[in-house]
Amino acid sequence: MPIYSLSRSRPQPLRRRELPLDGLLRRAAERDPAACAVRTPHGTRTFAELDARADRYAAYLEHALGRRGARVGVANTLDDEFAAAYYGTVRSGNTVVLLNPLVRAAGLRRMCEVAGVEIAFLPTAAAEQLVKTADRLPLLREIVVTDAPDGIVPADALPLAMALDRAPRTGPRHPDAAADPNAVVCVQFTTGTTGRPKGVLLTHRNLLANAAQTAAAHRLDSGSVTLNHLPLYQPMHLNSAVLAGACQVLCPAPRPAAALALAARTGATHLYSLPARLHQLAADLRHADLPGAVDLPGFPLPSRADLDRLTAVLSGGSALAPADARLLSERLGVPVLQGYGLVECAPLTHSQRPGEDTGGSGSVGTPVPGTACRVVHPGTRVPLGPGETGEVQLRGPQLMAGYLGESRPPTGEDGWFSTQDVGRIGPDGELHLVDRLDDVFSYDGELVSPTAVESVLAADPRVADCVVVGWPDPVHGAVVWLGLVLHHPTVPGLLDVLDSIVEAANEQLGPHEQIRRVEVLGAVPRTPAGKPERRALRRELCHRAQAEASL
Repeated sequence: MPIYSLSRSRPQPLRRRELPLDGLLRRAAERDPAACAVRTPHGTRTFAELDARADRYAAYLEHALGRRGARVGVANTLDDEFAAAYYGTVRSGNTVVLLNPLVRAAGLRRMCEVAGVEIAFLPTAAAEQLVKTADRLPLLREIVVTDAPDGIVPADALPLAMALDRAPRTGPRHPDAAADPNAVVCVQFTTGTTGRPKGVLLTHRNLLANAAQTAAAHRLDSGSVTLNHLPLYQPMHLNSAVLAGACQVLCPAPRPAAALALAARTGATHLYSLPARLHQLAADLRHADLPGAVDLPGFPLPSRADLDRLTAVLSGGSALAPADARLLSERLGVPVLQGYGLVECAPLTHSQRPGEDTGGSGSVGTPVPGTACRVVHPGTRVPLGPGETGEVQLRGPQLMAGYLGESRPPTGEDGWFSTQDVGRIGPDGELHLVDRLDDVFSYDGELVSPTAVESVLAADPRVADCVVVGWPDPVHGAVVWLGLVLHHPTVPGLLDVLDSIVEAANEQLGPHEQIRRVEVLGAVPRTPAGKPERRALRRELCHRAQAEASL
């Protein structure tokens, strides 16, 4: 299945006719029109039905816009309407702008403003927010509500059914076989954990390459059933499954036990989730092992026999604690695999492989086909050897065309993209991530990785969640501040419990990593992608440290 060479030098695509992005769906519909494409709590759509639905979106956009080349906002909700709108927008000759429906009104408006969105497909809650600021978006023509079957929508918005019925019902639209493979077809915003979100420009070639790379790395084929247990619909999972002809099962229920039960009912072969959710699942499994434990909501959990088709649980977005990975693998009888990528790389660049015995190694795997990876000194950019820690750089066909509104090329003269992630490469080419350049901090000249400290805490059964940030210190530079979420925050002798947790962790940490400040939190502030909001925490702690120093 991979269409790119495995060379570690500059990757070169194999010669073949390149489909446009929406051609993936048309080809799948022609190959097996009656096969399940997407299954949701509301029903199932075949590839033929999904392809026809994409045609309806394309016809509406052609009618409403009257031209090609516009930018169309599509909220990547975990729903099959997103898949139809995504491919339909591309088929109409326009550019998809992915709109995160979980962000606040100001963030949603900003995405539409900087991308020049003219039509936006949004669920009701997001549409209500955008309508309030529509007068500040002169290019925005129409807000189409995608989840209003009764036709009740916010004022100045349009129900999806009415919008699609406006367009003339003609024959099926055909993917543009002559489309420029280097044309931008998608704008996807970064999460903004290290600054203001940036719009990433992705081309037909970027997204098609990564679909093939992902399908190859995860070993997807037409017999695969991929269960998506993420808060948003990631185009990587959509495109790779459609390329392979696999069935996608969408699970909007947040509790991981519900996803596991759904995996058993649907015969899932791959289960995609977030580290925070898999951490909760590991905690549920530990609870189920305790003597006298009572069933939790969603329990009893499926047995291994119920999950006989499951080949892997796949995690990405941030680090999953090795202890959690080992426990889940032992209990479920399948490998728990880590991956790595960035929006700028469409996004997958590394993955552990199904069938590998990862043993909770903590690595994110080896590069996907056609991708090269190296580690360089953050200051000099001199390449480092195996085992040496530095900034991760990447090169491959999935690398973006650039950032929205910026003219500078995304790479250096040698073609390498600097990720701002810190890591090292193991003897077998596997990448071990340490942290973000902006997240690591120095204690007496020694770098401290918040993720490494968090992984030690995550293994403590009393810890439900945690986050580490550097507390400014005039003598040492910064010391470890720990925000802790406990499974039982109201237990008697809370201070003794905190002392015990910190003491146990410090015994496993180096002198520069010692936890010197700890606070109990109700929840760890996280982005919609599940990453800790360290930037906001750093600002808060900096203000508090300044106030404390002035006393």
